[in-house]
Order: sequence, then structure tokens, then C-alpha cells
Amino acid sequence: MTRRGGAAEDPAEAPLEDPRAEEIAVYLGDLLAARGMTVTDLAQRVGITLANMSVLKNGHARAIRFSTLAGICQALDCQPGDLLRWEPPGA
Repeated sequence: MTRRGGAAEDPAEAPLEDPRAEEIAVYLGDLLAARGMTVTDLAQRVGITLANMSVLKNGHARAIRFSTLAGICQALDCQPGDLLRWEPPGA
């Protein structure tokens, strides 16, 4: 999908289209609180915008680049499984 002017839409800002995506729980806020770090601090350390980091933290992202995931893991000293978990419906 493209916007006017031909710029590609940022997948982190697009609405969820696949209901299975809602089965992925994001624990970024919990890790930030445990580390005493703000979303702003993390966005700066990882090198992405505060808006995109907020989209990730609030569980509204449709995708995440591996480089961003690696940056978050490095900054928070954690593993990807500490950030994201699959929670099946009805569990």
C-alpha cells in the first residue's frame, strides 16, 4: 500500500488486518518499567522514532524489523521471547 506521493506506508503504523496478530502479546512496557527506562530513552538508544516505539509498546504494530528487535534486546538486555509471547484465544 502506498500513500500519496508514492511513499510506502510504515507497517508499524498500519491497522491490524489479521486477527491472529492480536494473539501476540507485547511485554515491552513491563520490561521498561523493570529497567527504569522510558519509551523515549529506548527509542533514542534503538534509533527509531518515539511514535514507532509507542506503536510497538502498545501492541499496535503489524511487523517489526529484526534489526529493531535486536536493538531493543540489546538496550534492555533481554531475549525476543521476553518481549513477545503468543497467547492463543481463550487461554
